[in-house]
Amino acid sequence: MSDYRRARQRISVSIGESVRIMRELQELSQNELAAITGIPQSTISAIERDRINLGVERAKTLARALHCHPAVLVFPGWDVDRESAA
Repeated sequence: MSDYRRARQRISVSIGESVRIMRELQELSQNELAAITGIPQSTISAIERDRINLGVERAKTLARALHCHPAVLVFPGWDVDRESAA
């Protein structure tokens, strides 16, 4: 983890934006992600634009395809140091 460093600035992103960011980091198009997940491209587009809710099952499916934990998609910007779970 020697090449890990904290971002200079935190930004707020929506759930849809976090899905888009993770997809782009994997260098996948919406069509490619749709083929991998079985989720229609139109649904992925609507999720990324925050037009429809992500939902638990879609979050798990997308997280598997994007090689991340579902919490990365569902709770973007969660600050572990400042916020407690409950």
